[in-house]
Amino acid sequence: MIVGVLQLELLIPQADSLKDKRRVIKSLKDRITHGHNVSIAEVGALDEHRRSILGMAMVSNDRRYVEGGLSKLVDLVRATVDVVLQDYKIDLL
Repeated sequence: MIVGVLQLELLIPQADSLKDKRRVIKSLKDRITHGHNVSIAEVGALDEHRRSILGMAMVSNDRRYVEGGLSKLVDLVRATVDVVLQDYKIDLL
């Protein structure tokens, strides 16, 4: 069993309040979960209105499948207009 964990550090430049941030993050999380079989949660910077840290997990029996799937998610987030990807980390366990 392979468990892949992706951590994304995001900047939300247009968010002027936590309400704005949550709207953008919820939309992103919905887009990701709708098209990909991953678990996702906001895991850091919860009280900062212009930063967010998201954690995602994917499980499979194929290492390349997990790594490729998480890499596609990084590309999807990079293409999102509302957020700026500052950093990411992929761990395979």
